[in-house]
Amino acid sequence: MIEELRNRLIFSLLLIALIISFGVIGYIVIEEWNFLDSLYMTVITLATVGFSETHTLSQNGRIFTIVLIICGVGTMFYALSTSAKMVLEGELQEIFGRKRLEKKIKEMKNHYIVCGFGRMGKIICRELKSKHIKFVSIEKKPDVIFDRDEVIVLEGDATSDEILRMAGIEKAKGLISVLPTDAENLYVVLSARGLNQNLLIVARAGEEGSEQKLLRAGADRVVSPYHIGGLRIAHTIVRPAVVDFIEFATKTGNIDLQMEEIPISEGSRLVGLTLDECGIGRDLGIIIVGIKQQSGDMKFNPTFRSSVNAGDTLIALGETSKLAILEDMAAAGK
Repeated sequence: MIEELRNRLIFSLLLIALIISFGVIGYIVIEEWNFLDSLYMTVITLATVGFSETHTLSQNGRIFTIVLIICGVGTMFYALSTSAKMVLEGELQEIFGRKRLEKKIKEMKNHYIVCGFGRMGKIICRELKSKHIKFVSIEKKPDVIFDRDEVIVLEGDATSDEILRMAGIEKAKGLISVLPTDAENLYVVLSARGLNQNLLIVARAGEEGSEQKLLRAGADRVVSPYHIGGLRIAHTIVRPAVVDFIEFATKTGNIDLQMEEIPISEGSRLVGLTLDECGIGRDLGIIIVGIKQQSGDMKFNPTFRSSVNAGDTLIALGETSKLAILEDMAAAGK
């Protein structure tokens, strides 16, 4: 939209320049005036200010002036009014769009902040959107500045404390930093940790050795896309069936099989029961791959005697419809 307004404004200015050039060239050729006199006569004619003629016009000059008035004055005013309208509309749209964006962000809480709306940032935002998770992204030069298609992109530098506050970092649940350089990600982690001590921070690391620096700066998790990508390519060669299964089970939108994490809420009827007593495998056909306990310990391949406690997170594999039933069972009061 902004690009369209800019193009229309440029077209209007070119139209004005073309009309003025036509008048100047006409007076120079017909009346043999110098450039300044021709420009002056053209401007006062198109502006209809009513000043006297620069020199006495010949008959051909008067005819040319009539043609210039008929063709040029209307076109001149149209171009000027269109330019003024577009400038005003663009400014108003930016002002109201910014106000609307700020209002929507202020109403957010327990949301996520994605720093960087590049190729990786867009993938992350798409996944968060598919899970109906509230988020706002920060980008210096975004393709989309205002709320569009339910994706909120805030224009600004994510390393700035002011921009992070505008994104609602004090009320945010987590922050994901995927800026182009490790230095920028490190700066964001330091700033974010200083603004919100309870924030879950996940950062991208590009170079070897950056992971420990980001962790020391305050990141909870550090992901190296190149390391993960290299492992995935190697595993595709060494263990192709395993990779195919993982991709199938974790692919967004897969209705046949999905791997999900199910948090056990306080007050859920599953609390205190074993996996066998819950009937998760017997009744729902869901496989519990692991249990992440509230302490952070991970229990892989739990047995049917493993108990379910409040605060645990079940790593479950099954059909999406059955997983939805398990989520309801894991919720409080279910």
